Amino acid sequence: MAQTGGDFGQQQYQKYFIKEILGQQPMIHAGLDIGSRTIKLVLMDEGRIIQGSKIPTTFNPLNACDQLLKGLKYDAITTTGYGRHLFKNYRQCDVVTEIKAFAVGAVNLDPECRTVLDIGGQDTKAVSVDGNGSIVKFEMNDKCAAGTGRFLEIMAAALGYRYEDFSSAAGDARQAEQINNMCTVFAESEVISLIAQGISRSEIALGIHRAITSRAINLLKKVSIREKFLFAGGVALNDCIVRLIENDLGIAVTVPEDPQLVGALGCAVISMQKNKNIMEEKNVTG
Repeated sequence: MAQTGGDFGQQQYQKYFIKEILGQQPMIHAGLDIGSRTIKLVLMDEGRIIQGSKIPTTFNPLNACDQLLKGLKYDAITTTGYGRHLFKNYRQCDVVTEIKAFAVGAVNLDPECRTVLDIGGQDTKAVSVDGNGSIVKFEMNDKCAAGTGRFLEIMAAALGYRYEDFSSAAGDARQAEQINNMCTVFAESEVISLIAQGISRSEIALGIHRAITSRAINLLKKVSIREKFLFAGGVALNDCIVRLIENDLGIAVTVPEDPQLVGALGCAVISMQKNKNIMEEKNVTG
């Protein structure tokens, strides 16, 4: 049996989980990261990733979750992200913080990972972890969109670039034009002013990438930067940001094949670990 969605009361869920799932193999664990811009899903079967997918959050995240989960079967689901509590009120699930989800997901991808940077659509997270995926220290900037994916989107539009071309445009610049404002509204005004002064668009673009990198590194320094370093989130797909971080820190940065799925992966692993603990407890007491 497998849960496919819809209402599932707490008592019914517990009865189903304990009596009908425990001891039956394989279990499918779902990890759902409901972010401000994108919803990500990972399905795991006995520690093996069997599916990873994502969809825009839109104005109706619950509807987007339904679309992402439609037709899929899973035995347990754990969620994180901005919409985790909204989803918990909608369907039976466990919830974990984004910091925990990204820490566990990063160490699952690379057991030697000790520093995690996540730059998503609306926030930036820096996490120091140990070999078990436990959090040593973390810092998070979620008060505004400065230095995030949304910030990059707005700056690219202000300069007349497609978002997909913004990184390469910055890489073509000979030097970076200094950007003094990181507030999205003021930064956009500053960019417009620099264009009016005849400053090269590519130099402004590099200046924006440089400002984002400096902001991220300042956050990282608060948690202590240690190798190995894993970069997660949508902004990790920006080659210019990755290159600038590596040059500034003098260390290699690992970018997963799909960096946006790290939090969802962490949720699936946490779900799997919870089931393992219940199984071990059942064997001890039973």
